[in-house]
Amino acid sequence: MRILLVEDDPDLGPAIARALRAEHCAVDLAGDGIDAQHLGETEAYDAAVLDLGLPGRTGAEILAAWRANGRALPVLVLTAREAWADKVTAFKAGADDYLTKPFRVEELMMRLRALVRRAAGHAQTRIECGPLAFESQTGQFELDGLPLKLTAFEWRVLSQLILRREVVIERLDLLERVYEGDADVDSNSLEVIIGRLRRKIGAERIETVRGRGYRLTCGGGPA
Repeated sequence: MRILLVEDDPDLGPAIARALRAEHCAVDLAGDGIDAQHLGETEAYDAAVLDLGLPGRTGAEILAAWRANGRALPVLVLTAREAWADKVTAFKAGADDYLTKPFRVEELMMRLRALVRRAAGHAQTRIECGPLAFESQTGQFELDGLPLKLTAFEWRVLSQLILRREVVIERLDLLERVYEGDADVDSNSLEVIIGRLRRKIGAERIETVRGRGYRLTCGGGPA
């Protein structure tokens, strides 16, 4: 997952970013409301984690602007504000979930994974595609019932593919959701990752659609 993290606390923001990256996420960190709104409107993210009290623009203002501009990315509000009125304001602005500080990183990840899974149209936590299975709440992949060992970049690519199984994902869309905004990306890096995944799950499972991108096929197995 590529996550937009909006947090102005100079210690907490980087700490949350490190925790999300440890769970294979690509993270862009914004420390004020102006940058956050711009990033949310111009970059491709699977979800956003949004504080309410921010310099420049409040979290509720940013969220309302995203929704007014047609940005449908799932948004989890992460704030110290526990008052019912703040929750009502956030949900009216378009929030999908609300978590108060202090919090456990494990709960944050579970909520984010659930938001991304539901946004992709999956009601069940376990997503299957032939012999490949993805336990979305734990982030674990299995092949033929056995755990599949993946690097962070392989995990990001394969999670995008299985969440949209049997659908062609544009190459640019994959690149935008696998790498962080300031990453120096080699032009062939995605092809290298796809090649490694094919060796691990079977070359026939990932189709190249010339001129467009890639598709994970389930080959008539369980779906």
